[in-house]
Amino acid sequence: MKKLINQVDSVLNEQLLGMAAAHPELQVHQDPVFVTRTAGPIPGKVAILSGGGSGHEPMHCGFVGEGMLDGACPGEIFTSPTPDKMYDCGQAIDGGAGVLLIIKNYTGDILNFETATELLHDSGVPVATVLVDDDVAVKDSLFTAGRRGVANTVLMEKLLGAAAVRGDDLDALVTLGHKINNQGHSLGIALGACTVPAAGKPSFTLADNEMEFGVGIHGEPGIERRTFTTLDNTVDDMFHTLIDHGDYQRSIRVWDRQQGEWREESQSKRALTQGDRVIALVNNLGATPLSELYGVYHRLAQRCAVAGIVIERNLVGSYCTALDMQGISITLLQVDDELLSLWDAPVNTPALRWG
Repeated sequence: MKKLINQVDSVLNEQLLGMAAAHPELQVHQDPVFVTRTAGPIPGKVAILSGGGSGHEPMHCGFVGEGMLDGACPGEIFTSPTPDKMYDCGQAIDGGAGVLLIIKNYTGDILNFETATELLHDSGVPVATVLVDDDVAVKDSLFTAGRRGVANTVLMEKLLGAAAVRGDDLDALVTLGHKINNQGHSLGIALGACTVPAAGKPSFTLADNEMEFGVGIHGEPGIERRTFTTLDNTVDDMFHTLIDHGDYQRSIRVWDRQQGEWREESQSKRALTQGDRVIALVNNLGATPLSELYGVYHRLAQRCAVAGIVIERNLVGSYCTALDMQGISITLLQVDDELLSLWDAPVNTPALRWG
């Protein structure tokens, strides 16, 4: 294994300190470790907090800034952050209007973020949660009950961040978050595995003519191992799977902040269809050249046009990675005028900025 690191146990801290040095608008807190905006809480605005295992950069710390996240909690590589990080981060970013936690659907994240939610509630901080489960590749995986939360998280963090700046309260943000989650569909493929520094070797092995179809962002398997042929065939298969697996019903846990308890709520997704408008994200899982991503987007745009799906906005690049995995993911998020307005709103973070 050759990686630009010193010691495995210092990887996270050194990388976070480097990010903060490169971006003085960010502050890295120690013991426990979390990242916030240097400017501090914004009075009267709901604070947006997310997090998860490291190795997916720039998600999540790279999205801390104006118009997006107020704080992010990084765990060790591919390991959920502990509840004390979310609790302390929530306390640090609360400007009096409460804190919204965006949670990707992985068992470790669910358990730890739910504990942090209860701790924040008990301390008097208004708190709410939104779950992300956009990966159509699996119903249940090695790390989840239900579908995994992947790159639609990036789009949700941008949209909810803009809505919070607009002045939406906690309840309105939860409603909007459920809408965004239920309208987003993602799928990833890998041509080569990632190498976790602590393991020192690739997490799986593929033959030269193989790909992992439906791979997870920790290298976990998806639908099946398939023969790799061409770019067009791969994107075609991904597009058809995104459409064919779009319908999805499940029960999710929702925090009732009035009662101070969790309750089950039925939620459903519907498949994308002719006439839908979307934001399309072509995401690098780590080691795919930008030139190849544009090739993927070219074919995706053709497939959407044939299906009558209108791409209103696009994002092409590295946003939700899996260390050095050679692969891509595609996310299609159905949008309307409101969501497009929130997408176009100004954002200024290390990894996403416009306006």
